[in-house]
Amino acid sequence: MKQLEALVHQARETLPPATATTSQMARNGINASATMTEKPVQWHAKGTAITPTALSEDETEVARVMQICNACRYCEGFCAVFPAMTRRLEFGKADINYLANLCHNCGACLHACQYAPPHEFAVNVPQAMAKVRVQTYSDYAWPSALGKLYKKNGLTLSVAAAGALALFLVLTVAITGGLLHEPLAGNFYAIFPHNTLALIFGLVFVFAIIALGIGVTRFWRDVSPGTASGAAVAEATHDALRLKYLDGGHGKGCNNADDAFTLLRRRFHHLTFYGFMLCFAATSVATLYHYAFGWEAPYPYFSLPVLLGTVGGIGLLIGPAGLLWLNLKRHPQQGDAAQKPMDRGFIALLFLTSLTGLLLLALRETSAMGLFLAIHLGVVMALFLTLPYGKFAHGIYRCASLLKWSIEKRQPDNLKLGSD
Repeated sequence: MKQLEALVHQARETLPPATATTSQMARNGINASATMTEKPVQWHAKGTAITPTALSEDETEVARVMQICNACRYCEGFCAVFPAMTRRLEFGKADINYLANLCHNCGACLHACQYAPPHEFAVNVPQAMAKVRVQTYSDYAWPSALGKLYKKNGLTLSVAAAGALALFLVLTVAITGGLLHEPLAGNFYAIFPHNTLALIFGLVFVFAIIALGIGVTRFWRDVSPGTASGAAVAEATHDALRLKYLDGGHGKGCNNADDAFTLLRRRFHHLTFYGFMLCFAATSVATLYHYAFGWEAPYPYFSLPVLLGTVGGIGLLIGPAGLLWLNLKRHPQQGDAAQKPMDRGFIALLFLTSLTGLLLLALRETSAMGLFLAIHLGVVMALFLTLPYGKFAHGIYRCASLLKWSIEKRQPDNLKLGSD
C-alpha cells in the first residue's frame, strides 16, 4: 500500500500544472466543473462547413478530410502529404494548395482508408486533392482569363488551337509554293525561313516561360517555404526526377482501376517526361549547331539532334498513349471527372506532336514534306501556348511543393504529431 501511495504521489508531482488543476481548484473552493468542460472529438460528415468562408467548396472539403486524416494518420507512410499534414492543426488556403500539389494521386490512401465511401465521413483524399489541384492552375495562371478558359474546355481548346494553327500554316504553304513540291532533301528552311521560325517559336516559348514563371512565383510566395538549402534542393530534384511518390509508398505502384497495384502509371509518366526532355534537348543541340558552329539543318539521320529527337519522339508516343489508356480505365473515385478533358487535351497534344514529328522525319525527303512540316509546327505551337494552363503546369507546381516539403521537414516540428 505504501508503495502504491508513493507512486500516486510521484505521479501527482510530475503532472504539469494544466493537468493537476482540478484538485487544486477543489482545494481552493473553485467549482472545477464550471471551469473545465470535457468536449468530445467532433467528427465531421461530408459537406459540413468547418473552415472560413474564404475557402472554396473544394478547398473546404480538403480541410475537412485533412482534419480527419490528422486524427487517424494510418496512411502516414504512403507519401509526403501525410507527414506534411501532421505539422498542421488547421488548414488555410495556402496549406491546402500546397498539400494538393504535393499529392501525386497514386490512390493508395483511398484503398487503405477505413473512412472512405460509403462511410459517412466519405474521406477521399485523391479526389479532393485533384479538385483543388486543378483550381490552383486557374487561380495562379497568368493571364487568369486563359487559365479559366482552359480549365473549362481543355480538350476542345487544345484540339481547336492545334487544328487552327496547322490549317493556317498549311494554307500558307499552299499559297506560297504548293502543298506538294519537288523533294528538297529535307531542307525545312526552303518552306519556312529559319529566321521566321525562330521569331515565331521564340515568342511563343518566351510567353510560355513567363506565364509559368509568374504562376509558380505567386504559388511559392503563398506557401512561404523558408530558405532552401542545397540538401533540400537536391532531395526535391531527386524525388521529382524519380517520381518517388508514384510508387504508392511501398514500391508496388499506384491503384488505378481496382485494388491491384501497378507501376504502369509511373513508367508511362517517365516515358512522357524524358521523351519530352529528349526532344527539347534535340532542339537545343540543333540551335547550338546552327549559331555556334554554323552547321545548318537538315542534319543526317545519325547526327545527335536527330537521334535525340527520334528516341524522345518514341517515348512521347508510348508514354501519352499509355497515360490515355490508364485515364480511360481509372476508377471514378480516383480523381476528378471534371478535369478529364484537360488531361486528355494535354495528352493528345503530346501524342500528336510526337506523331507528326516522326512522320515529318520519315517523309522529309519526299514531296509531302511541306504539308507535314506545317501540320507539325501548328501542333507544337498549340502545345507551347497551352503549357502554362493545362496538365503540364502540374509538374511545375508539384516540383515547387516537393521543394517546400524538403525545406519544411528540415525545420523544427513544434507539434510533434508525426514520425518525420
